[in-house]
Amino acid sequence: MALSDADVQKQIKHMMAFIEQEANEKAEEIDAKAEEEFNIEKGRLVQTQRLKIMEYYEKKEKQIEQQKKIQMSNLMNQARLKVLKARDDMISEMLNEARQRLANVAKDPARYQTLLDGLVLQVSNHLGFHICFTRLMVKDKGFYQLLEPKVTIRCRKQDVQLLQACIQKNIPIYKAAVKNNLEVRIDQDNFLSPDISGGIEIYNGDGKIKVSNTLESRLDLLAQQMMPEIRVALFGANPNRKFMD
Repeated sequence: MALSDADVQKQIKHMMAFIEQEANEKAEEIDAKAEEEFNIEKGRLVQTQRLKIMEYYEKKEKQIEQQKKIQMSNLMNQARLKVLKARDDMISEMLNEARQRLANVAKDPARYQTLLDGLVLQVSNHLGFHICFTRLMVKDKGFYQLLEPKVTIRCRKQDVQLLQACIQKNIPIYKAAVKNNLEVRIDQDNFLSPDISGGIEIYNGDGKIKVSNTLESRLDLLAQQMMPEIRVALFGANPNRKFMD
């Protein structure tokens, strides 16, 4: 039985509606899948960029921290150098004050005479000749050693008489102790500088070897030997020092 035109049209409409419905469902499925893939890719890109940003700022933070440590180290070094300079300046001022006070030593004739005795007779091993003694006391085993038969002593112009008395007093004691002669000459052509507070300089026979026993040189030597003790007395013990030798 043949279909009428109306039935054909009806079936065609029904098929078209079915196809359209299938197409809409397929389009929705495609849209949903595309949306899902978009969200996944968007999340991946966001996470990747977030990690890059975090890495960038972590690197920046490390750089800033490193710069901070370097700056702190530089500031600490500068502060340490300032402290050391301030300490050295204080010690220099103390030594300068001590040098200024040296002039008072020679103002006491009796005390200065005793000091000259010790300076004239002091042992000078490091220069290869000895014209002196170390404490004439049995418990200290004092001794004389002589390698130079002639010496020249230079002093301040105003100390010539005191030095002559010192030589007259001590040379006989020296000769009796070492059983040897010693010729001592005071250089009255070349006196010590007026800036010297006192003391003497001793030369061997040919003048090539000198012992400086001025008050200033003795102060410098004493300061050098006692510098560790001076620093401890002024600034306290160094907590970072492991060895005391």
